[in-house]
Amino acid sequence: MHTILSRQQLSPNVTRLDVRAPRIAEIRQAGQFVIVHLDEGAERIPLTIADADPAAGTIALVIQAVGKSTRELVALEPGQAIRDVVGPLGHPTEMIASGRALCIGGGVGTAVVHPIAQGLHRRGVKVTSIIGGRSQEWVIFEKELQQLGEVVVCTDDGSYGRKGFVTDAAKEILAVSGVDIVYAVGPVPMMRAVANLTRPFGVRTIVSLNPVMIDGTGMCGGCRVSLGNETRFACVDGPEFDGHQVNYEELMDRLGTYREFEQRATACADGACRMGR
Repeated sequence: MHTILSRQQLSPNVTRLDVRAPRIAEIRQAGQFVIVHLDEGAERIPLTIADADPAAGTIALVIQAVGKSTRELVALEPGQAIRDVVGPLGHPTEMIASGRALCIGGGVGTAVVHPIAQGLHRRGVKVTSIIGGRSQEWVIFEKELQQLGEVVVCTDDGSYGRKGFVTDAAKEILAVSGVDIVYAVGPVPMMRAVANLTRPFGVRTIVSLNPVMIDGTGMCGGCRVSLGNETRFACVDGPEFDGHQVNYEELMDRLGTYREFEQRATACADGACRMGR
């Protein structure tokens, strides 16, 4: 059992849980994730390790409540526990050793960008982060990223930072200054837009993918993604890939495979389902 030590609401539907997991905290690296299993019979949920404190033996999990299982997870209070936390899984982030990196996070993807920016900063890489949200209340991890370098905040409605998309700010930076690599994490359309933006500049772009994932070992095949003419598995080959090679249309199609089942499960959790439906 992995005890919840603290709980923090980061935005209207995003929650941070600091969880007791000393062995994972000690060896995890940026880009890796865990699969959590709340209780017997519960869904297995992959979550990026947004931060870790080896001395305290804790890892930070940032969860967007979008369905029945994630809503049950974020409802946990300090003192309660998660039955299983498996990890760290996946390949660590490929870090440059010097130069300048542009880290772009959209919504809950900003929490995934954070450990990448941490790792780059420790290496002496100059980090600029561009983070976005619908409005000010949806912007997360701004203070944490400010400790690692310059931060540009974008909001759709202009209520905080600059008005517009993260790609607008990224285009300006790419046009006037040298960037050696871009890391982008967020909704699939955002990552696709970033990849299309950086391609003419010839800047390598790494994206973190979130396909359907079950076992985390590559056995189920649910997390397969297409890169050029090759098939890869996000749980063992990723979750980070060359953003210029990803087939984003296929990825979005696969992400919608179980949407109807997720909606039914959420409706039943709210008491709105009926037998036979």
